Amino acid sequence: MNPEQHLSATDPPLGAAGLGQPGCPPEAAALRERVRAFVRERVMPCEPVLDAGGDAARSTLRGLQAEAKRAGLWALPLPEEYGGQGLGLPLYFHVAEAEGASDHGPAALGSAPLLDVLMLARHADGTVRDRFLRRIADGEVRTCYAMTEPETPGTDPGLTATRAVSDAAGGWVLHGRKWFTSGAGDADLVTVLARVDDEGPGTDSLSLFLVPASAAGFTVVRELPVLGAGGQWEIELDGVAVPPEQVVGAPGQALRVAGERLVLGRVLRCLRWLGQAERAFDLMCLRARSRSQSAGPLADRQLVQQMVFDSLLAIRSTRPLVHEAAARLAAGGDTRLETGLAKVAAARMLQQVADAAIQVHGAAGLGPDTALPGLFRTGRTARLLDGPDELHITAVARRVLRGYPVTSRTEPSGR
Repeated sequence: MNPEQHLSATDPPLGAAGLGQPGCPPEAAALRERVRAFVRERVMPCEPVLDAGGDAARSTLRGLQAEAKRAGLWALPLPEEYGGQGLGLPLYFHVAEAEGASDHGPAALGSAPLLDVLMLARHADGTVRDRFLRRIADGEVRTCYAMTEPETPGTDPGLTATRAVSDAAGGWVLHGRKWFTSGAGDADLVTVLARVDDEGPGTDSLSLFLVPASAAGFTVVRELPVLGAGGQWEIELDGVAVPPEQVVGAPGQALRVAGERLVLGRVLRCLRWLGQAERAFDLMCLRARSRSQSAGPLADRQLVQQMVFDSLLAIRSTRPLVHEAAARLAAGGDTRLETGLAKVAAARMLQQVADAAIQVHGAAGLGPDTALPGLFRTGRTARLLDGPDELHITAVARRVLRGYPVTSRTEPSGR
C-alpha cells in the first residue's frame, strides 16, 4: 500500500512539521486545510499519470482543474478582474505550502500562472491584457517564461544571446535558442528575453517579448529530462515575428520587469518546498512507526530518531525565514537579504529531509511506490533554480558586510 494512502483530509498535519506557520489568520488556516485535503485526496493519487506527460496527463489535469473550480478553490491568488478569486498575497502565502506539497498542485488549482498574470497585468499593452488575461486565468491559455540559454550563464542575463531585430512595420523578429524552459512543450504563449541590438554584452538593451507558440519559426527542439523527470524544454526561435504591442514593459527594461516576478517566484518556490518537505517528513514518520524488524519497530532506533529530529529541526528553522521574506514582500519592503537566506535554507532543507526519508524507507524509498524520489529530485534541483546557492550566499554576505565600517580595530578596547 502506498504510505500516502494513510494521509487524509481529516488528519491533522502528521508529526510536528506542519505546525507553526507564523501569524496565520483563521481564514487562511481554514482555506489552507481545504487546499491540503484537495491536494492529498485528488492530486497526489494522480501524480504517476501527470508525471508521465502526454494526452493522458493533459486530460487528467483538465479533470482536476474542473474539480477545483467546482470546489471553489480555483485561481485563489489571481486578480478578480481576470476571473481569479483575488486572495491577497499575505493570505495566499499561508496557503501556498499546502498547495505546493505536490508539484502539480499549483497547476491543478489554477495558481500556476500567477507570475505571468501579474507581469502582464502590470506591464503588457492593453490589447494583450484584453486578449489573453482572462483566458490564462481560466486555464484555456497556457504560459511559460524563457530566459536561460544553452551557452550563456543563467546568472548573467547581460550575456543573453537571443536577438530581436526591428522590422519595417515597427515589430520585431527574434532569433535564438532557450532551454530549461518549464512547460514549453504544452505552452500557448512564451515570454522570451532577448537583446534588441548587436552591441555586445549588457542589460540596457534587454526586452521581453510575448511569443505565441504557434508562430512561424517557433520550434520545440527537445525535452530535457532533469534527473530522469520531464517538464523542461529547449526551444528555438528562427525568424519569429512579434508585433510591437507584444513587447512586455518598456523596451530595454526587461530586468526590472523580470526582477519583480523573480522575487515573488523565489518566495513561492520556498513555500512550496516547505510543503514538500512536510510531505517527506510525514512519510518518514509513518514508515518509522509501521516498519518492524526482528529487534522491533524502526521508530525505536536511535539513528532513526536522530533523522526525525534533524529533519524537524530543519523544517521548523527554515519556515520562519521563508515567512519573514514573504511578509516583507507583501509589505513592499526590500527582500533581497531575506529571500537569499530563505532560498538557500529551503533548498537545503528539502534535500536533507527527502534524503532522510529515503534512508528510513530503505530500498522502498528509491522505487516508484512513494513520492520520495521526486521530492529528492526537487530538493537537489532547488539548489540551482532561480540562482545557485553560491550566488545567493555571495550576494547576502556582501550586503551584510557593506553595513560594517572599515576599521583597523577588530573589537572595542574598552577604554
